[in-house]
Amino acid sequence: MANPTFPVPLSAMRSTLSFCDFTAGKTLYPAPDIAVRTAPLCHPNGATGYRVEYGGASVCYVTDTEHRPGQTDQTVLDFISGADLVIYDSTYTDSEFEKKIGWGHSTWREGIRLCKAGNVGQLALFHHDPDHDDTTMAAIEDEARTEWGPVFAARDEMIVEVTGKSS
Repeated sequence: MANPTFPVPLSAMRSTLSFCDFTAGKTLYPAPDIAVRTAPLCHPNGATGYRVEYGGASVCYVTDTEHRPGQTDQTVLDFISGADLVIYDSTYTDSEFEKKIGWGHSTWREGIRLCKAGNVGQLALFHHDPDHDDTTMAAIEDEARTEWGPVFAARDEMIVEVTGKSS
């Protein structure tokens, strides 16, 4: 959280901060009954995915990851398997992705493929391309839902209740 990737100095945060270094692949326990699993993601500058498990529910945050066309990212698939909600890097459409290989982002179709294979409850399309306006995102969401029902485009201020499969 420093320049050039984070322009706001930590002194501006107005709170008491503490940091805990870790290596992607480790599980963190920030509070009783909460586990945060981590996994390395495929991004030119490195990135980490997070899986928060609490109260029988699990949410995976998988952003800044790039898949290889025609290949399943086994690390991501194993990481998200059985999750209630996956928030996945869906920056591009398949046609846009071809021109952006090497940028470290993925597609909504790859998110659906992974979530179907991993028996995931819901998929939130996230990390939208800044050139995609609301109309474009609504069209992507509609097309995605024709391929797999439990998918939606994440929006500002959206609240998603995750109760777990056993609820």
